[in-house]
Amino acid sequence: IHYFHRQNKNTMSGDNITFVVEFILLGFSDLPKLQGFLFGMFLSIYLCILIGNGLLIIITKIDPGLQTPMYFFLGNFSFLEICYTSVTIPRMLADLWTHKGTISFVACAVQTCFLYILGVAECLLLGVMAYDRYVAICKPLYYPLIMNHKVCVQLIVVSWVIGVPILIEETYQIFSLNFCGPNKLNHVFCDAPPLIELACGDTYDIEISVHVAALIFVITPFLLILISYVKIITTILRLPSTSGRSKAFSTCSSHLMVVGLFYGSGSIVYLRPKSGHSAGSVKVFALFYTTVTPMFNPLIYSLRNKDVIAALRKLLPK
Repeated sequence: IHYFHRQNKNTMSGDNITFVVEFILLGFSDLPKLQGFLFGMFLSIYLCILIGNGLLIIITKIDPGLQTPMYFFLGNFSFLEICYTSVTIPRMLADLWTHKGTISFVACAVQTCFLYILGVAECLLLGVMAYDRYVAICKPLYYPLIMNHKVCVQLIVVSWVIGVPILIEETYQIFSLNFCGPNKLNHVFCDAPPLIELACGDTYDIEISVHVAALIFVITPFLLILISYVKIITTILRLPSTSGRSKAFSTCSSHLMVVGLFYGSGSIVYLRPKSGHSAGSVKVFALFYTTVTPMFNPLIYSLRNKDVIAALRKLLPK
């Protein structure tokens, strides 16, 4: 029994109104024979995320050679990745272990809110990291002046908090919808698209609101990243030496790969028209930007960065 029934005293007919107080996350319930395998796989992914990003945080804090704005942002981004995945994966693991997907109305709202706050912070921080590379390559003489420690801290704080009030309001609007029918979410965590599908009545306004928020907090940083890299590439191509060009490209390639993975999968979920959605594809892409990208982040930055490899060699025994 997942509903709360109460008598509506404002209607003459005395019909019962049904309110959902609990949702059921269907997750991978259509794959009963693979529950154990999926639990092992997602547990391994989560441990890789914790260990990989944890190591990046440690080396960017303690290694003297990594005390630059680029690595300061990278350490913060790794911390953000751990927080972001911790909103969804532990809950998913618990559901796979217990074979129960029930989540209370309030817990679902809290999960959705934190998912959006941390997701937006990630988008904005990727934009900040692109700006950092732009200043380093296009204005190298002014780099220490522009990207001083105070400015770096301010950019981090703004990335974390600027979207919080709007996203709390957005979450409130989603959960203020009337959920009076089925309570089964065909998803692996609480998210706007499957929730809106369950809502009764007209959901057009809230769908527009979700798309507008996505455009502001996802597309705007992406455009800033795009503009930064157009200027970066133009500057790099003007460099006289081939070694200078390759070094400049190598410092940007890791960031570009992370941007492509995160923005590509996220945009498919939130910016596709409703008619283009299928439950299976939404699950896959949602898992991609919430688990796969955070797992690859340490690998991308360490395998393609000599400074990070050198710092890891100092930290870890041979």
